[in-house]
Amino acid sequence: MSRGRVDLNYFNTHIIPCRYEYYEPRSLDEAIKLLDKLGSKAKVLAGGTDLIVSMKKREVEPKYIINLKRIPGLDMVTDYGDYLSIGALARLSVLEKNPIIREKFTALYEALKSMASPQVRNMATIGGNLCNASPAADTAPPLLVFNTKLRIVGSSGERVIPINEFFLGPKRTVLEYNELLKEIILPYPSGFYGSCFIKISRTSMDLAKASVAVKIVVDRVGVIEDVAIGLGAVAPKPIRAYSVEDYLRGRRFSEEAALEASKLVVNDISPITDIRSTAEYRRHVSIVITFDALVKAFKRARGVFG
Repeated sequence: MSRGRVDLNYFNTHIIPCRYEYYEPRSLDEAIKLLDKLGSKAKVLAGGTDLIVSMKKREVEPKYIINLKRIPGLDMVTDYGDYLSIGALARLSVLEKNPIIREKFTALYEALKSMASPQVRNMATIGGNLCNASPAADTAPPLLVFNTKLRIVGSSGERVIPINEFFLGPKRTVLEYNELLKEIILPYPSGFYGSCFIKISRTSMDLAKASVAVKIVVDRVGVIEDVAIGLGAVAPKPIRAYSVEDYLRGRRFSEEAALEASKLVVNDISPITDIRSTAEYRRHVSIVITFDALVKAFKRARGVFG
């Protein structure tokens, strides 16, 4: 009896990924040229915590892998005075320990701290978390409320877009096949403000069932000058809760007003039932965590001036 060759790349071990060609560009320009040449069959490797798992599960079988880790400068975090610049390859663990993020962008700090395990945060990058475009991406809601902009580079040049234009749907962004996310631009908030991030998940290391980030700006008597609310895992992409924001803006903060506003979040979300939760639960818990985050963010804003 003849024994045929066993190709382990097609044996369902969930361990050995498909065959691919591997590239390590040493500059952004070289990486862009590779993407332009190799086309949609190429995948970009940043931290690898999503891509490698997807390859092992045969969810994706790229023909080419382009590792960005050898490109200098893409992991830098730089204070430019009026904004904080975060390179797309900045690791989550590094950002979690950054004192500026902890003090000025508390909701982002809390999101980073809530993600996965220390081992994963030591590998995963903020750019990878955004470009994977999971509706449950933990960094997305806080970045939405801080009016973040994204610098994208490609073969036709570069462009800067608001983050709320970046996500198109599950696993889909505005990035073309020959474009890369280079930089996350976080403008420093002004006025008396506070922020908060809350996440509900099955276990501490699981993806969110629902998550919310709030940034609130108030005057000295507690009138809400501005408010931004971002939600994750309750729509096909991370979203803003504009119904809640519109209700609160210009009102004096009270828990009663916050509760009435939070009930309006169901107008902004479109949750589904999946292995992590039901749509009904997500609708209910979105109201609860929106209220809790509003109260906590307001207390932090008032703490600025006592």
